[in-house]
Amino acid sequence: MIRTCLHTFLLLGLIVSCSSPVKTDTGKIKVVATTGMLYDAVMNIGGDKIEAEAIMGPGVDPHLYKATQGDLSKFNRADVIIYNGILLEGKMSEILEKLGRQKPVYAVAESIPEEMLLPLAGYEDTFDPHVWFDVNRWSIVVNEINKSLISVDSVNADHYESNAQSYLSQLDSLHAFVTSRIQEIPRERRILITAHDAFGYFGEAYGIQVEGLQGISTVADFGLKDIANIIDIIITNDIKAIFVETSVSEKSINAVVTGCKEKGQDVSVGGYLYSDAMGDFGTEEGTYIGMFRKNVNTIVEALK
Repeated sequence: MIRTCLHTFLLLGLIVSCSSPVKTDTGKIKVVATTGMLYDAVMNIGGDKIEAEAIMGPGVDPHLYKATQGDLSKFNRADVIIYNGILLEGKMSEILEKLGRQKPVYAVAESIPEEMLLPLAGYEDTFDPHVWFDVNRWSIVVNEINKSLISVDSVNADHYESNAQSYLSQLDSLHAFVTSRIQEIPRERRILITAHDAFGYFGEAYGIQVEGLQGISTVADFGLKDIANIIDIIITNDIKAIFVETSVSEKSINAVVTGCKEKGQDVSVGGYLYSDAMGDFGTEEGTYIGMFRKNVNTIVEALK
């Protein structure tokens, strides 16, 4: 606890001491996004009018991520910072809020109406931050990113608006694809078991029961009771496949597989799902649409 507080204190000190943002020689605005999903949306909207960077790359867990001095340098050079909010970037929240007093900083997922957010049981006024797993909710975030870029660079408003509408059309097509593919899974088999509870919005939007071994945040550990509960669900519903996440240790899912075998239930790992991070930049899975399609195809092929 002391070490974490000291780390945050030192980084906050760096924010105060750093100079104001430096714009590029090309006149493009510099945008920094925390997650890969946000970075991809920013690039789709901004196009050649911006220079963008992502803080967290493939396989990075945002729940546990701590900002580095290099990240602070990126933040201070940025003209605008885009982050998810709803406590996704838990360990960076204080830093981002402080930066918001000096420059445009937008928690874009917090633009989603509260009644559309999934509350966390046992936590007052706290919500599930994994909103990107419902394409329709993510479209609201994309619209907010568009507004954010326009507020900083109104000269190129038409450019951003045109790109945003084109991207939103692609998201509409993605939503239709997901809805259609999920129908291929028999209703009684639509149970998705993963390492942590990141797929709540996905389950609600597309009609799948979702069970996570850990809670919403990977900060919370799992115990023997959690494993036993998941094993009971698998046996009761005769589930054939469960899933590993690319940004979460396989330890929890492997413990479930072992526990099932000890009780005579044959369950396999159906594949890897992208949850809190996407694939490598420059690949199909390194885009939001590509990542989402990959996840859905993996789920459907394993469960149908």
